[in-house]
Formats: sequence, C-alpha cells, structure tokens
Amino acid sequence: MWPDAEKTQDLLADAKGGDQQAVNRLMDRHRDSLRRMVQLRLDQRIQRRIDVSDIVQDVLVEANRRLNEYLAHPAMPYHLWLRQIAQDRIIDAHRRHRASAKRSVDRERPLAVPSAEDHSTMDLAIQLAGRELTPATAAAQQEMAKVVEAAIAKLPDQDCEIIIMRHYEQLSNQEIAQALGLTEPAASMRYLRALRRLKELMTNPDSQFDEE
Repeated sequence: MWPDAEKTQDLLADAKGGDQQAVNRLMDRHRDSLRRMVQLRLDQRIQRRIDVSDIVQDVLVEANRRLNEYLAHPAMPYHLWLRQIAQDRIIDAHRRHRASAKRSVDRERPLAVPSAEDHSTMDLAIQLAGRELTPATAAAQQEMAKVVEAAIAKLPDQDCEIIIMRHYEQLSNQEIAQALGLTEPAASMRYLRALRRLKELMTNPDSQFDEE
C-alpha cells in the first residue's frame, strides 16, 4: 500500500539538500496511501460530515511544515511518521464529531470496518479459507468476504487495528512494532492472537473477547 521505501529515501535525501521539487514529489507519492489509511480508520458516519480529502490535505500541510524537524531526527520510516500525524487528525475529527453530534457516539467504534467489497478483504478471505478460490467460485469468495467483514466488526479494537495494519495497509511486523511502540515478538504475538480470534468469530459469531 505504501510507496517504495528506497525511492522515498532518495527523495528525503534530496529534500534535505533543499530540493523543493523533491518535497512536492514526496508528498504527492504518499497522498493515495494516506487517503486509504484515513478511509480505513474514519467512522463512516463521520465521513458523511467530513471529506477524507480535507483530512489528507491537512496531514500533508502539517508534514510539510514539520519536515525539517523529521529530517533532522528521523526516528521512524517516513510513512510511519505520516501515519502518526494522520492518526492525530482522525482522533481530532472523532472528538469534534462527538462534540457536535446530537447523540453521543462515545460507544461507537473508532475504526471503520473494511467492506466485503474491498480487495484486501477478499484476499484475507482467501487466505483464511486455506485454499485458492477460482473464478468459478467467485460467489463463494464474495460470501466468505462478507463473513470476514462481519467478524472484523466484532473484534476488540486492538485486534481490529492490527488486522487492518497487516492486511489492509500491508505493513510488515517490524513496521507494526514501530508504529505501536512494541517489540517485534510482542507485535507478532498480538497479530497471531487477533488472527485466531478472527477465525473463531467466523465460525462462532457470538464469541466474546476482552480488550487486553
């Protein structure tokens, strides 16, 4: 999902040398990935009030303003730094929505559950099915994707987040560990637990799990 890291490093080096065109290319090449990341996390009810493009633009403006700070101390890969800024904007959007809504949404899920029509949901469904679904079984694939969508919606937030990061953002275990402030073994264990719970919910939708 995120742009090639090697090309990003080249652009960052050029940007550090004062190349404004490199800065512009850097922002542009991450725009679509940011949009998808925001769409995956912004509640659908809020997306009816706030344009995703506006949030993406705010993130890029803030990233541009703070770029020199990042270049001086790049504590994490550039795309993870952008994600961090985007997450802050998404949290702000949820807070503003709760403040302005006529009814409380405090108990509403802060993550937008991916649709069964999303290609990543279908890929995950195929993986969980344990076999490749051929075009002749496209209907079965679609049905399985709906089961996956419903199961993700019932996962605890922590589990839902890591499933989205791994399968929808296509982040590596190392990147997830950096983004969540975990060790790599801890991130791996959290992912395996989330996947186990997802599979259980697919066969037993009434299963209940506590946040840990």
